[in-house]
Amino acid sequence: MDKIKSLLSTRKSSGAKGAVGQEFLLIWLDSNIDTRTKYSQNVVTQLDSVIHNVKISTDNGHCLQLIQSMTDDKICMVVSGTLGEQIVPRVHNMSQVYAIFVFCANKTRHEQWAKDWSKIKAVCTDVDSICHVLRKVIQESEQNTFITTNENLTHKTINKLDSSYMYIQILKEILLTIKFSEEHMKEFIYCCREQFRKNNHELDNIERFEREYHKKSPLWWYTCECFLYPMINRALRLMDVDMIIKMGFFIADLDRQIQQLYSTQLNKNQFNKHFMVYRGQGLSKEDFEHLKKNEGGLMSFNNFLFTSMNYNDCLKFAKRAMNTLDLVGIQFAMSINPSRSSVPFVSVKDVSYYNDSDDIIFSMNTVFRIHTIKSIEKNNRLFQVDMELTSDTDKDLQVLGDRIREEISLDQNEWCKLGHFLCKMGKSDKARKIYETMLEQTNDDTEKGYIYEQIGLVKYNQGEYDEALKFYKKSLEIQQKYLPPNHPNLALCYKRIGLVHNNMRKYAKALSSYEKALEIQQNSLSANHPDLASSYSDIGTVYNDMEEYSKALSYYEKAVEIQQKSLPPNHPNLASSYGNIGSVYENLKKFSKARSFYERAVDIGQKSLPSNHPNLQQWKNNLEHIKNKL
Repeated sequence: MDKIKSLLSTRKSSGAKGAVGQEFLLIWLDSNIDTRTKYSQNVVTQLDSVIHNVKISTDNGHCLQLIQSMTDDKICMVVSGTLGEQIVPRVHNMSQVYAIFVFCANKTRHEQWAKDWSKIKAVCTDVDSICHVLRKVIQESEQNTFITTNENLTHKTINKLDSSYMYIQILKEILLTIKFSEEHMKEFIYCCREQFRKNNHELDNIERFEREYHKKSPLWWYTCECFLYPMINRALRLMDVDMIIKMGFFIADLDRQIQQLYSTQLNKNQFNKHFMVYRGQGLSKEDFEHLKKNEGGLMSFNNFLFTSMNYNDCLKFAKRAMNTLDLVGIQFAMSINPSRSSVPFVSVKDVSYYNDSDDIIFSMNTVFRIHTIKSIEKNNRLFQVDMELTSDTDKDLQVLGDRIREEISLDQNEWCKLGHFLCKMGKSDKARKIYETMLEQTNDDTEKGYIYEQIGLVKYNQGEYDEALKFYKKSLEIQQKYLPPNHPNLALCYKRIGLVHNNMRKYAKALSSYEKALEIQQNSLSANHPDLASSYSDIGTVYNDMEEYSKALSYYEKAVEIQQKSLPPNHPNLASSYGNIGSVYENLKKFSKARSFYERAVDIGQKSLPSNHPNLQQWKNNLEHIKNKL
């Protein structure tokens, strides 16, 4: 699949996204700024090398407007002594203002008033000193923003852990099967050069990375003070699928090295008994309140997790986090029993950039069970979270593993899996390019049948219904040659053809296709199989669109009856059924009942889907719409 190598990234400049300090916006406030002078230009250049998004303001009013308009970024402010003394009291408690630096000529004078404001990190007389402290602030922010998702689980509950955990785990397993080439690294390096084009320091690191990548180990590069560590962590934290795939070759190399070292270190009895590791960081007050409610639940770190065996060093990080008003200091205390868990972890001593490091790094997406949360030193902003690495026999984790295996067909090759995943994540264009390239390169009819079906799905998602129908029919024609008449794959193809017809308002053809699918499934599946529920739901949708609401409700209720028996209570398919029933009641003008079902759909969606998932957004919109009718 050589041609596919160029499809994993597109050569577009993406500004600061993915760069060091990318979540930050920097405002330089000083009435004496004159961008025509070399001095001002030099200051901007140096600040821009740390945070690649610098705004200039020469008066407090304009600066306030800037801050109020920026709600998604963390704002760092570099203020002159005079204007800073005036504006800091007005902006200090704004949540988007993360850190303030006073840039002045009279350090002693301005330190007097600055000491009263905790967000002021330094008072400096030169820009080099500001940049030095600014880098440290950004590094500490990275320390405090690792993804953690948690929810209290019982054997009957699948929770919010599956949304980010499952998607990261699925993508990880796909990336580990792909054979990346040198071309993939070249594409990634091009992307990095675009993002850091104004940062000479990182451009030097990128050049070194390109030149010496294979001379150093992935762990060495990951622990090196350069662009890689924050880029990877941010992409994983934000589920930035495009960026994760761009750096997929490195993520796969790093994970494999951890796996190999884990086996080596275990064989040397380096970890032959129970031990403790720690991690000190900050959590927002909101996240901490959520964490407290979930003692006994699971918690995943959706990145390569760094920990230390030194309790006191980690506690310093937790205490330092309290210097930021919006954060609570957290000391994670993690119990590790290698005899009960096969989750890979390694000591990075002698293999990291810092040879004397005592850090322990865990493989991406490691899951722990939370035991207790208790205050440290009777401080209401400093807590220890006692947790344990999940065992291989943890029943809740096994359920999640089963869900992941359901999501990825075992008989697909790695590129098919990636295309399927991209479709689920709403990246239809990338999926289409992968499938079309695969189609050019295969002579296998059965593989062509699958690819035609997937291209049809992409075309459907893009609203190209005639094209979708064409590819689905090609797929069906091939599959009918090689599969028995009651094979479930044929039912799936009929279902997809029915969906296209329904969207084209060809209801009779849609019902015909759906009924053929249902007949195949009734002959080949158990009575409570989730796929049967899906077909009942499909037929219900056609009747709903035909305004035959009683028939629609009957089929939707059949779907829910099966799903309640066969799916976890927070499965997104169940949410879809509740949303469907809500739409029928809305059409019947029974708005109270409609609201009740829309609320169920939203509740499940918030627990099982990413926050930006289109289905969740639609259910939320439906709920708001129905509230306005009551």
